[in-house]
Amino acid sequence: MENSYLLIFALLLGCLASTIPVFMALFFTGTVGLVYIVGLDPQIVIEVLYRSMDKFALVVVMFFVLCGNIMTTGSIVEKLIKTANIMVGFLPGGLAMAGVLACGFFGAISGSTVATVVAIGGFMIPALIENGYDEKFSVGIMTTAPVLGVIIPPSIAMILYAMVTNDQLEALFLTGFIPGALIMFCMSLYAFFFCKKMGMKQRERPTFSEVLAVMKESIWALLLPVLIFGGIYSGLFTANEAAVVACFYAFFVEIVLHRDMKMVDIKKVVVTSAITSATLLIIVAGASIFGEYLTFEQIPGKIANIVVDNIASPWVFLLSVNILLIFIGMFMDIISATLILTPIFLPLLSKFGVDTMHFGLIMTINLGIGYCTPPLGVSLYISGATVDRDLVYVTRAVLPFLIIQISILLLLTFWPDLVLLLPRLVYG
Repeated sequence: MENSYLLIFALLLGCLASTIPVFMALFFTGTVGLVYIVGLDPQIVIEVLYRSMDKFALVVVMFFVLCGNIMTTGSIVEKLIKTANIMVGFLPGGLAMAGVLACGFFGAISGSTVATVVAIGGFMIPALIENGYDEKFSVGIMTTAPVLGVIIPPSIAMILYAMVTNDQLEALFLTGFIPGALIMFCMSLYAFFFCKKMGMKQRERPTFSEVLAVMKESIWALLLPVLIFGGIYSGLFTANEAAVVACFYAFFVEIVLHRDMKMVDIKKVVVTSAITSATLLIIVAGASIFGEYLTFEQIPGKIANIVVDNIASPWVFLLSVNILLIFIGMFMDIISATLILTPIFLPLLSKFGVDTMHFGLIMTINLGIGYCTPPLGVSLYISGATVDRDLVYVTRAVLPFLIIQISILLLLTFWPDLVLLLPRLVYG
């Protein structure tokens, strides 16, 4: 039996290491395990695929993907950046701070790290360099700040995590606000002292009328996250309904108020979003087949027993998990990793007394950091292409910011009360 486990995991690793898409690797190895090793009827595979798609929680993912695409097609992203710049642009390193804040604003709507790297990083890196900022510093801060896209709610990874664990999604979302604010503050503080040390020329402090003009221009864009979170936590609508409302609001703002998006753009945005959503859904389907095999073989429970027998302290367990998750995040997308790993770790949490929402936040940050961790983090290659630099250059650029983020991660790992403060205040 142990040989069969090794065969399946060797098959999975072999598929992932090749050019086979992740969803096909998961589907193929899961099907082999269920049909040829467990001995189930192939009809079960079809039923599992259907059940994996028949989940209302997936609606919120698709609509937040659509909302993010509406923002990048129109001018909402540009207005969010302009607002962030008027708030802190006059400080030493102000434009870099504006980029970090913009990642936070965008993350509060899109829920995706890669989308944030492309939308904010692709705009801000050239802007920073043109304004005299050190290129390596510019690349480093705008490659790592987009991790806020999956930490600050709504986060697609958190939605899928809650779908697996049955945690209350609205409460899980609340765990991301304090960590997101901490990362924004610490990265902005580093930018302040770095640019002050480098003697960067400061911009003049904007006048009240200039601030008022920018806020007036950006008011509709800024009301989008207010609408989402105000509606959810006032009880006006659920997280699923908030995603739909956000899409209709973004369409209305871009087409009617900003007039930066034409009616002909709607088809392009919807088709692009449908392709992205379909990509996510087939990963969910593939992961569900592999997860079903793990369940039939009771592998999560067996792993839990092995870990508990060899690790006595919950702190050692969490530290080990951090190292493992960052490593996995380098080469596996956050959606696949969340769906595959959550059922494996879930039995361990109760044994070590770890809160599932605390762990969900830790997992999300780890996998997010993995996106910008060398040598395989996908964000490194996106930023490298923006400035036409190789991996070694981008790796050196991100190191100071990775140290900041990993330090905050460790703080959050060993101080669960800080992570759970807002959910306990709101939901008791």
